[in-house]
Amino acid sequence: MSSSMEESKPNNDLDFNRVQLSDSDSLLSRLQHSLNSCSKSLEAEDFRQSDAAVCDLVDFLDSVSSSALSNPEDEISKRNALEVLTAIRQFVSSPPLDQAIMDALSFELPKVVVKFGGVSDDCREVAESIVDHFVSVCSPRDMLSILCEALDSLPKVLKTPACYVPILSGLSKVFLCIQRRHLEQIKVAVPVILNTVRAVCTEIDDEDKASLRDLLSRAISIASSIQAVCEKLVGKTKEELHGLLGLYILQVMALISSSSLADKVSSCISFVLQLSHFLPFCGLSYLGLITGSDVEAISNMILEEDCENFMSCFSSVKNGAPLAVIWGHISDDIAKAAGEDLAAVKSKLQRDQTKRWQAVGMLRYVLSSIDQPWDLQSCAIDFILSIMDGNISREYNGNHSDCSSCMPSLFTALQAVERVIMYASDALLRKKAFTVLKKVLADIPTVQRFDILKALITNNNSPSMIAILIDIVREELLKENHQEVLSRDADMIEVDNKIYPSSPFWSSNVLDLVGFILKPPKGVPPTMPEHSDAVVSALNLYRFLLIKESTGKTNYSGVLSETNLQKAYTEWFLPLRALVSGIEAENEKDCSEFAVDTLCALNPVQLVLYRCIELVEENLKQF
Repeated sequence: MSSSMEESKPNNDLDFNRVQLSDSDSLLSRLQHSLNSCSKSLEAEDFRQSDAAVCDLVDFLDSVSSSALSNPEDEISKRNALEVLTAIRQFVSSPPLDQAIMDALSFELPKVVVKFGGVSDDCREVAESIVDHFVSVCSPRDMLSILCEALDSLPKVLKTPACYVPILSGLSKVFLCIQRRHLEQIKVAVPVILNTVRAVCTEIDDEDKASLRDLLSRAISIASSIQAVCEKLVGKTKEELHGLLGLYILQVMALISSSSLADKVSSCISFVLQLSHFLPFCGLSYLGLITGSDVEAISNMILEEDCENFMSCFSSVKNGAPLAVIWGHISDDIAKAAGEDLAAVKSKLQRDQTKRWQAVGMLRYVLSSIDQPWDLQSCAIDFILSIMDGNISREYNGNHSDCSSCMPSLFTALQAVERVIMYASDALLRKKAFTVLKKVLADIPTVQRFDILKALITNNNSPSMIAILIDIVREELLKENHQEVLSRDADMIEVDNKIYPSSPFWSSNVLDLVGFILKPPKGVPPTMPEHSDAVVSALNLYRFLLIKESTGKTNYSGVLSETNLQKAYTEWFLPLRALVSGIEAENEKDCSEFAVDTLCALNPVQLVLYRCIELVEENLKQF
């Protein structure tokens, strides 16, 4: 290169005399030409030419990053990418560089250099330093918009977490540079950040777990920046930003807990530990989180006037709230980081039935989520067991309407527990979940307990689960012994000049459940042998009622009335016997494995069915 050419170079040109000539020399030469074109056209205020030059630079950088990303085993492509990226950093950080040039490049370079983050750790570090430099010298408002736009566009083309790390790092610094309208600008960025983190966590591969940890670390650094901004503010704006930070923390808590890292609980503890430090700052307590009151308070403060798109980015907050407490149950260090005495929280829940119901209701979000690993769901089951044992109060604080308001969430929580019973692979977890099902039901007043059991049965597609629930109904009948009910229940009803206990279990409601199984709403017998478990349980429940009412010379359930006996005989048992006999005839000469399994499944049904028919026929004789 001649001396005259060197003298004509702009001050911000790269000194390629100090660049080692290699296979990347042609790439660096082309980069130098592109950067020179950008500089000269911008200095000359030739905006049409400068736009074309910037587009050419972007296309060139895209081609280099794409080549390296598409050939991850090609070390030459990686080295070329690193050298090109290093040259970019040297260019933008070399003084004196005109601010107009920096401003023009800031609109495009951050979005393209972050793509190099997926090439290697070295490229990611250089890309991060480039973004940080733009943040330090350009308008915070502009950089906030540029980085959010980059976050919004990248998921359409890239799934590698490392590509997003430099942008999140830049945003955490931008937040600290904002001088005015802090809340409004942070509220613009938070949905984009959370949606990106959620998208990446969903798509992550096992081999990318290291870069996922970097991404989550940067997501937590965003929270630190929001906290620092909070400390600068006063009044209502400060309160709202506190609330926004609280929602952000709970959303990230849920995303971490459902990420691939959560497959091994210990991998998440360090992240949850950091997040838990923010809870006291945001005014969030374990009691308020597990009962949902804190979530409702901050949601109402932040979301009441915001659009649906803004609210959707916090879609997992109600998962994150109980998870924050479950993590404290898992690790004492996490509870300490949150400034909580978990034993005291559990004691409070044991003593306060309404809050205990609210806690179980909140945990439904964890237990019903297909994204939460079984280990975390097992810990949620353990937590429920811990608040259902010990010095338990059975009196709820409030009136009947307070009790009724908790029932819908308890119902959905019990449905979530059913899911664990049916689908968990671990036998111990299934057993614990069944214990929870019975303990939560026992915690509910009798009338509401029957209503919930009925709803669980009639809204269930699993014959095996229905059978379990019908057996629980039979156990309730056994517990509510007639004489014990008569002696302790103040509420009684009069039927045909006779006094009966008002328990919904010892009433015609139970016969309705039997009929629901033996003659479903469609009016035909249940499908056999698929529903044999549920049918056997329903038949056993009917037989129990018939024997108990006959020997006790009572008729609380109405099972002994002529009308109900005739209905059971003609509408339930005879059609079912015809169905079972027909299936048996079809399969008795077939020696296939399917036929043998079918006959084995029908045997218990036949045994109980024929006994029920005999009992009904005996009782019909008296009429």
